[in-house]
Amino acid sequence: MELSDANLQTLTEYLKKTLDPDPAIRRPAEKFLESVEGSQNYPLLLLTLLEKSQENVIKVCASVTFKNYIKRNWRIVEDEPNKICESDRIAIKANIVPLMLSSPEQIQKQLSDAISIIGREDFPQKWPDLLTEMVNRFQSGDFHVINGVLRTAHSLFKRYRHEFKSNELWTEIKLVLDAFALPLTNLFKATIELCSTHANDASALKVLFSSLILIAKLFYSLNFQDLPEFFEDNMETWMTNFHSLLTLDNKLLQTDDEEEAGLLELLKSQICDNAALYAQKYDEEFQPYLPRFVTAIWNLLVTTGQEVKYDLLVSNAIQFLASVCERPHYKHLFEDQNTLTSICEKVIVPNMEFRAADEEAFEDNSEEYIRRDLEGSDIDTRRRAACDLVRGLCKFFEGPVTGIFSGYVNSMLQEYAKNPTVNWKHKDAAIYLVTSLASKAQTQKHGITQANELVNLTEFFVNHIQPDLKSASVNEFPVLKADGIKYIMIFRNQVPKEQLLVSIPLLINHLQAESIVVHTYAAHALERLFTMRGTNNTTLITAAEMAPFVEVLLTNLFKALTLPGSSENEYIMKAIMRSFSLLQESIIPYIPSVITQLTQKLLAVSKNPSKPHFNHYMFESICLSIRITCKANPDAVGSFEEALFMVFTEILQNDVQEFIPYVFQVMSLLLEMHKNEIPSSYMALFPHLLQPVLWERTGNIPPLVRLLQAYLERGANTIASAAADKIPGLLGVFQKLIASKANDHQGFYLLNSIIEQMPPESVDQYRKQIFILLFQRLQNSKTTKFIKSFLVFINLYCVKYGALALQEIFDSIQPKMFGMVLEKIIIPEIQKVSGQVEKKICAVGITKILTECPPMMDTEYTKLWIPLLQALIGLFELPEDDTIPDEEHFIDIEDTPGYQTAFSQLAFAGKKEHDPVGQMVNNPRIHLAQSLHKLSTACPGRVPSMLSTSLNAEALQYLQGYLQAASVTLH
Repeated sequence: MELSDANLQTLTEYLKKTLDPDPAIRRPAEKFLESVEGSQNYPLLLLTLLEKSQENVIKVCASVTFKNYIKRNWRIVEDEPNKICESDRIAIKANIVPLMLSSPEQIQKQLSDAISIIGREDFPQKWPDLLTEMVNRFQSGDFHVINGVLRTAHSLFKRYRHEFKSNELWTEIKLVLDAFALPLTNLFKATIELCSTHANDASALKVLFSSLILIAKLFYSLNFQDLPEFFEDNMETWMTNFHSLLTLDNKLLQTDDEEEAGLLELLKSQICDNAALYAQKYDEEFQPYLPRFVTAIWNLLVTTGQEVKYDLLVSNAIQFLASVCERPHYKHLFEDQNTLTSICEKVIVPNMEFRAADEEAFEDNSEEYIRRDLEGSDIDTRRRAACDLVRGLCKFFEGPVTGIFSGYVNSMLQEYAKNPTVNWKHKDAAIYLVTSLASKAQTQKHGITQANELVNLTEFFVNHIQPDLKSASVNEFPVLKADGIKYIMIFRNQVPKEQLLVSIPLLINHLQAESIVVHTYAAHALERLFTMRGTNNTTLITAAEMAPFVEVLLTNLFKALTLPGSSENEYIMKAIMRSFSLLQESIIPYIPSVITQLTQKLLAVSKNPSKPHFNHYMFESICLSIRITCKANPDAVGSFEEALFMVFTEILQNDVQEFIPYVFQVMSLLLEMHKNEIPSSYMALFPHLLQPVLWERTGNIPPLVRLLQAYLERGANTIASAAADKIPGLLGVFQKLIASKANDHQGFYLLNSIIEQMPPESVDQYRKQIFILLFQRLQNSKTTKFIKSFLVFINLYCVKYGALALQEIFDSIQPKMFGMVLEKIIIPEIQKVSGQVEKKICAVGITKILTECPPMMDTEYTKLWIPLLQALIGLFELPEDDTIPDEEHFIDIEDTPGYQTAFSQLAFAGKKEHDPVGQMVNNPRIHLAQSLHKLSTACPGRVPSMLSTSLNAEALQYLQGYLQAASVTLH
């Protein structure tokens, strides 16, 4: 694409269409942009647009499109074409920083993100002047530019907070510190001075405080991995200024907004974070400053109001106290009973209250409320911080703290009892307090794993939780209902089983509650209870115990999906999946109605898939329905195909990318259920599965390979007779996969099925070419993963066609090639093969080469006979060789760059392990002994003399054991 006005105009029109709410206009425009993004100059056209377009909406749209383009394509993946040409890469890096700095803030943010994505790959090696270019802009004095630099630096360096330690990381951080730490410190001091100069100028203060927030964030990132020498030497400057900023109050920076945190709050929050980092990680160096920070932060907590805008500040301030109170050598600061009482009274209890804003979120923004409350994304909420502080204090002062709070809990419950309708929030706070006090350690999988001995959880449950859940109306006091359900969920391991069984019908009943939070929690609690394990690893709650509730459980779960706001509720769908899994054949009578509802849901969400977890559990539930029903009645597979194929066809025709890998997995499951030939409906689809476009998407590869394997297992003869013209296409897929380091194992899965299942004459003409392709790949790039798959393949070939056929095909490609493969690949590498079935295939294949291949006995290949036998005994007896050469550690099969529909394996569509030599050979060691016996009978004297002169003593001992076990001798 040339950088021409015409192309800029075209691009503008298509970008406009991508904003259209009508999918009929939006989708084709998105597809067009996808089709041209590989063209040279495409990214430069986008940058030109966002710089020169007259329409702001186009500028913003171009900047977002550019950022997403960089996210998808900048990373260079081995084995895959470079998606951005080198000249474009150079031009982007040369222009993006100045362009970002001169753009308005909204666009600056997008470009800043793009720079950090590029930096993640190219900085520092391929973009050495990035830092200098940025630091030089500090001198400009223009804070719009300075903030652009700070924002970019922040998005570039914030990964230091969660990267694993490595020499490469340390080198990069050192390089950044050398160039950046001093200018940043000078900028910090200068900005603080400017704040005093402009103390009465509101608009100047806003810009300066934005800079201070970014500087404080950068301080956190640069100090996270270790305490840099520079910051240790300059601690006085940083900490004194941080402390004075914490105590600063400027009327001009106060906001009227009760929801949105202002600049002052954001800055103080970040300073609390920075102080907590130093208190936790560098406590020795930070000790001189700690007492004044504790005082300042304590005062901050006592004087800050309950408005939402202070939430982040308060939660970070409490987290600071929490991190300090659990360090042994700060313990003395909290020992005094009055201090503890004061903390409980002034900080913890007020911040546990359920405020009007929480009530609003509970009712009107339930998805966000659930995310925070259930999934622990409530890191920055007051309640979570107060709860962490309780846990921190309990580390050293469990007795006194439990004592103080027990008083509060009792008085709150008494208040509630006086007038439940008015005082229900007191009970909510009491439940939250008990939960914080009782939970010492918690995991997502098991709930609370360690509890405070001083709190009687069952008694509290029976007296205060159950009555709420047993009340006649499921819609009364929704917050308390949600609290009660959550209590069951998190203390499920502490509450006795009989109480859980009493709770199950109550939870099923609450699936009908109008409140989204309540019915979601009920579904989640049931799902968690169904996964609990009892003795001997069976589920704690059995299908028999659930028998009386099956109908009402399934009815209420599916009904809950029709409640407003829950049509794609992932917790309900996960509970459906888990119920199927637990109940097994008890669900069969309900399957006709269930599968109809699941299919309708699938059709509805396929129009616009937006909830990946919901979709995943929906497909899992479909797989479970199929498995459970067809296990009892294999002929039922036809009725599932009838129900599902119409929707599947629509998904494939409309190219619903997110669902296609799932559809292939369900189809494999259905096809594997057929006992005889492939039905014609599947054969009609077969040619479409070989289309190259389907194989372009990484997420499609594993399920497509499995589906083709299912075709080969069930219908190799049909393919050979009715679709022989498709065999080259099938091999073309193999050729494409084998060329990629990431997907070569999938290519071998397909090839092994072709060799094993297809009638020999149908692949005769292609065999030599297959081996040539494999040798070319071996020469170009020999990886451990490839070698392991290659070894399994040649041994499978040997098992299927015989050892002589293997030797002949190798030697027809190049004379003496068979010997080279034995000497250079099979003998030295066989120890690397892993997996029971794979080892067995190799053992049977090598046994055939040793005992059924005449050239091994009477040509120059004979010298390899003993080393090959020794390697086979090694495969049986030595530990697996799982070493990987250094340069291969980075090859990760699942590593898909950027956002692509990655492959999501369906657990309940799992494929049974297939053993191609199972019928023929049960014990490969005995098989070796019997085969050697047969060989020695055919040429007497040869085998024992080779063994006694050349085989090492240990291997010989093992071999004699095999011969004894097989009750045979060698002649």
